[in-house]
Amino acid sequence: MRSNNPVFARSEEFQRGGANAYGNQTYAGNGAAYQGYGTDPAQWGTGEPGTGMPPQAPVSQGPMTIDSVVQKTAMSLGVVIVAALATWILTPDLATATTEDLGPLYLAMIVGSLGAFALSMVNSFKRVVSPALVLAFCALEGVALGAISKVFDARFGDGVVSGAVMGTFAAFAGTLIAYKVLNIKVTDKFRKFVIAAVFGMIGLSLMELVLGMFGAQIGLFGVSGLGMVTAVAGLVLGVFMLIMDFDFVEQGVANGIPERESWRAAFAMTVSLVWIYTNLLRILAFFSQD
Repeated sequence: MRSNNPVFARSEEFQRGGANAYGNQTYAGNGAAYQGYGTDPAQWGTGEPGTGMPPQAPVSQGPMTIDSVVQKTAMSLGVVIVAALATWILTPDLATATTEDLGPLYLAMIVGSLGAFALSMVNSFKRVVSPALVLAFCALEGVALGAISKVFDARFGDGVVSGAVMGTFAAFAGTLIAYKVLNIKVTDKFRKFVIAAVFGMIGLSLMELVLGMFGAQIGLFGVSGLGMVTAVAGLVLGVFMLIMDFDFVEQGVANGIPERESWRAAFAMTVSLVWIYTNLLRILAFFSQD
């Protein structure tokens, strides 16, 4: 199954069609795949030099399971939450802070956002998933979310942040239930549409960032009428991203991909949940304005 999702497309295992992929032959007894000689004689070997023994196959960590995905996703979200809480606590209180005191908060917002974006690109296109880079992304994302949430909390009221958090987990649960109960099927056209929309949103945000440097922001990602259009579109897009995540996890478990790919699935779902949270935050802030 070929993926158009850049997060999963870099993983060869996600493209497998089953246990007998790549010409491996399964033998009775242990159910493990035997790495045959293949068809190219240049690749044949007679054993480890000096030992006369056949080369040892790498030790398998076992296949990915739903439990392993849940565990890695919980760890990833835990890092995001801890980093966000630390940023909230360690930065100045906006109610009493002066303009000079706000430097650390805005620095955390900028460094966290840019660092998380950079690592999200690295993780999305990295062929071999790196748990350390996934957790580093989560830490930087948490720093950015902690700073952003504190600004929204000070400006729009206490209920905005808590409402966005509860809404995010409600969206996750509702999407998962709908995916299983309605037996949603993810097609190639759906994948292409979602990925194109994601990169379109990223392109618009980068354009808005560049325009902001010259004082010519359009307000696409602000708390305004035009900003609400992109916020609602982003929220719907985040739900679509979750559906794709669920589909790839389901396919990966069915194909018996390596357990390490649980980190890739955890990274993808963390990105989707952060996407939903930030758009919910803007929507709730819009309706909380006086």
